[in-house]
Amino acid sequence: MHAINWFEIPVLDLDRAIRFYETLFATPLQRTDCGGGMAIFPYQEGGVGGGLVQSDSISPAASGVLPYLNAKDGLDTLLGRLQTLGASITLPKTEISPEIGHIAIFIDSEGNRIGLHQEP
Repeated sequence: MHAINWFEIPVLDLDRAIRFYETLFATPLQRTDCGGGMAIFPYQEGGVGGGLVQSDSISPAASGVLPYLNAKDGLDTLLGRLQTLGASITLPKTEISPEIGHIAIFIDSEGNRIGLHQEP
């Protein structure tokens, strides 16, 4: 059981956000018309899933809940891509502990504060 089973990142411009995250993770997102517009990150059945959502009822924010996306073993690669995407890195690669791994935090193309986590 996971403490989180689904997350949604609010966006103002779904096409722009899809380009941003597809470039960042070098993987396609699955676009759907659910709820006005959504693009889903790849995930394994039974795992934590989530996506980008464009809706009049939610807005991007640089404060509040901070989701961490899985950087797998490529945090340095993702940080390099963030720089080419023009994202603002607010916390560079930081080791939490040898057992927990490294994190980084950035502001995405829509103004959301998002974390990345790489396990050891």
